[in-house]
Amino acid sequence: MEKPLLNSPFRVMVVDDSAVIRGFIARWLEEDPEISVVTTASNGEIAVKTVRSSGAEVVVLDIEMPVMDGLTALPKLIAEVPDIKIVMASTLTERNADISLRAMAMGAADYIPKPESKREVGSSEFFRRDLVAKVRALAASRRRERGEALPSDRRYGSAVKSAPGIAGGKDAIGDFSPRITTDEIKLVKPSPIPPRILGVGASTGGPQALGKFLKDIAPRLKIPVLVTQHMPATFTTMLAEHMGKACGLPTIEGKNGDNLKPGHIYIAPGGFHMKIVSDGVQKKIKLTEDPPEHFCRPSVNPMFQSIAREYGTAALCVMLTGMGADGVEGAKQVVEGGGTLLAQDEASSVVWGMPGAVATAGICSSVLPIGEIGSEATRLISGGAR
Repeated sequence: MEKPLLNSPFRVMVVDDSAVIRGFIARWLEEDPEISVVTTASNGEIAVKTVRSSGAEVVVLDIEMPVMDGLTALPKLIAEVPDIKIVMASTLTERNADISLRAMAMGAADYIPKPESKREVGSSEFFRRDLVAKVRALAASRRRERGEALPSDRRYGSAVKSAPGIAGGKDAIGDFSPRITTDEIKLVKPSPIPPRILGVGASTGGPQALGKFLKDIAPRLKIPVLVTQHMPATFTTMLAEHMGKACGLPTIEGKNGDNLKPGHIYIAPGGFHMKIVSDGVQKKIKLTEDPPEHFCRPSVNPMFQSIAREYGTAALCVMLTGMGADGVEGAKQVVEGGGTLLAQDEASSVVWGMPGAVATAGICSSVLPIGEIGSEATRLISGGAR
């Protein structure tokens, strides 16, 4: 298909067996002047047959459908259009959370938690905002990968405001940083002190990147790992289970009062900020329901800030793919305190929002592809800072 012309809207396919929900989603997306719903489908089979001819850049794909469900359709859609961005839409059940995470491991770019009922879908402003934000960010990311024109001169690294406790979120639609290449990024020296803690932040595209990163560091991991991934509660429970299987290390949702143990991974539960506090010589987890930051709870910021406070020069933090700029303030505190920050590069990120924000702030010691961050973190943990 020909490259989109300047100002050509993002092209989206909506796949859902409910005509009511298809209508809501299509109408909301069409209300954005830079999005065009090019086609809809009532099941995966129809979607697979029409996705290539539709020219869709993003597919919003329901999980539970007759004839062909979303998980079955997913690899077939990718086979038809290999670089298409697919957002899985699912209700907040344990089964659907598990399926959504499996879907992302199979190539889906992200997920959107769907309200339980059609009435709730129609009245949920938060679902609507997150949906539009993710579609825009993913479509823009795909066009940049292909060297194609965006609908406007704005850069989509962020997402619209999100509800407290709901994944996603943005500070404002538009750019948060200048367009910059990896070669132009200012780097700082890492701490000469081997880290005693590792903090990881992620959002859109995070589960795939997180799985790769944790698997790479697992063989030589000797310190506790704290992870904040923008997800609702049911999803973070399943994320801990999936990550534990992927890396082979003890991985749990963090709980109030948990003692941090070397080689253990703690994931922030949906709806709570996760911080570190001292209890004598012991470091413990503290969960709070403090106001969302960057419209997210859990937010990366409180976690990074507590790591900076408690560990200083012995802190190592990593920012993986994600929308928005959550974590940039906390990351600055980590580096100002003498700690070290790594970020995922733009080419390997699903959305270069959060890692782009810290990279362009000039506070990272390295900005690397996802396949190299694990080895760099391992080198630093082993005392190999340059």
